[in-house]
Amino acid sequence: MPDPVSRPDARLDEHDALARALARAGLAAEIRAMRPMADTGLAHTHVWLSRDAIDWVARLPKQSQMGLPVEENLEYQAACFVRASQSGHAPALHGVLPPSAELPRGGLLVSAVRGRPARLPDDLPAIAEALAAIHAQEVPAEAARAPLHSPADPWRAMREEVRRQAEWLGDAGLSAEAQAQIENELTALPERLPAGPGTAPRLISFDAHPGNFLITDSGRAVLVDLEKCRYGLPGFDLAHATLYTSTTWDLHSRAVLTLEEVAGFYHLWRNATGLAGDTRSLLAGRRAMWLWSLTWCAKWRAQHGRDRDAKASGEDWSAQLSDDALVAHVRERVDHYLSPEVVNCVRNELDDLRVALDD
Repeated sequence: MPDPVSRPDARLDEHDALARALARAGLAAEIRAMRPMADTGLAHTHVWLSRDAIDWVARLPKQSQMGLPVEENLEYQAACFVRASQSGHAPALHGVLPPSAELPRGGLLVSAVRGRPARLPDDLPAIAEALAAIHAQEVPAEAARAPLHSPADPWRAMREEVRRQAEWLGDAGLSAEAQAQIENELTALPERLPAGPGTAPRLISFDAHPGNFLITDSGRAVLVDLEKCRYGLPGFDLAHATLYTSTTWDLHSRAVLTLEEVAGFYHLWRNATGLAGDTRSLLAGRRAMWLWSLTWCAKWRAQHGRDRDAKASGEDWSAQLSDDALVAHVRERVDHYLSPEVVNCVRNELDDLRVALDD
């Protein structure tokens, strides 16, 4: 995670709540300082915990992007960190703070990572290496994959998830042109993918956009935001790392990649994993991940004006949970990605990338 920043704001109440929760867990004595970190995400607030040993970061959920009840959300996120950290490219889990009156959604304690935001395209090889290490892990027997999602047909599960989010298109205030473009792309998603190495389930992040990586002094890429891991198709992660809607999302790692840079990233991943998914499957995954992002944008636009959930359980995109500056940034990006010009641009890139990957 980036270096901590001290800043007085309304969330100091949560800072005090965290201190009480740490004391209850018997951990307060080893914490030398607690510093709130910048509000950069819609799902968590973070507090840097300085210790005599390795520093920790407390991840305090604002909501569950998976739509899970509080206890299940903590269990799910804990499993994400335990399994992804075995790759050497994600923080280790050190503890779980149970839900309480002070912290109604509880929290996780994970290793702090000192690093800088990813710089594109320079850090694409490091990100490809990190994802390759996560994807190359041995997949456990089906009965041992819980609590992480492990659909019998990952492609069908993705199509269904995108379709559910697409139900918000009509409430998102899209232009008629943009809505028609997106609906045409949804219709074009294949019913199934050809069998092969690219369609075998692997552990994936499902949130691998470049803003979720930090680069250490040694050049290692670390994926620090883990809450949506599942056993699915690696192509979803490769897409999320390089799509225009991902590489231009984060203020600190924003870049527009060339077709050659995107193709090179896919080739690096193929060489590192040996999984060599066929081009059709990888590009189908890319189109699906893009449509997932667009339909999420529509969903956020339709829901962010709601009051926060007073019960503090499940999914909640209320703007009341985040700093005004963050909400303004998300609104600007959402509007941009849902514009007809940008939809058309990304669609054209998908067609061009097929030729580049075949070469």
